[in-house]
Formats: sequence, C-alpha cells, structure tokens
Amino acid sequence: MDIGVLLGIFVGYPWLAIAPAALLVLAWFTHRHAIVIAAALAWLAYFPYELGMKLRLLCSGECNIRVDLLLVYPLLLFLTIAAVVAIVRRRPAPPRA
Repeated sequence: MDIGVLLGIFVGYPWLAIAPAALLVLAWFTHRHAIVIAAALAWLAYFPYELGMKLRLLCSGECNIRVDLLLVYPLLLFLTIAAVVAIVRRRPAPPRA
C-alpha cells in the first residue's frame, strides 16, 4: 500500500489524528522519552491544522493542491518512527512514589 494513500486518510478524516496522538501520550506516561511526547504533540498540533484546512478556514479556497503536506507528512512520519524506536529500545520508567 502506498504510504501517501495511508497518510492521506487524515485529509478526509482529520479527527483520526487524535488516535496516534493518544497512543503516543499513553506510551509517554510509561517511557518518559522526549521524542515520544514530541511526536504526540506534533500529532495534536496537526489535528486542528488539518481540521481548519478541511473546513477551509486556513486556505484561500484552493485547498486541493496541498504542497504543505510534502513537509508535514514526512515530519509526522519521522517523529512517529523515532518515537516507536525509542519505545521499543527503552524499558518503561519506574513508577513514581
């Protein structure tokens, strides 16, 4: 499957961006790694941005050509992959007393 098609689902359904953000926040509570929370915050920031684009609040009316996604999608993909690697390589943080 083409990664562009997979990520393109967020254009039609921007609220789906909350799912990876929520999973990364949950992972951050157990691993406390900076890249995990950075990826979660990136997904949380992407949600209102994409919703604004879908509702045509952040574009001048011609929202069909999305050159911004050439930067946004690779950034989200890189942060998410880095967060998953950090989660897999690091043991969970000990619980706080």
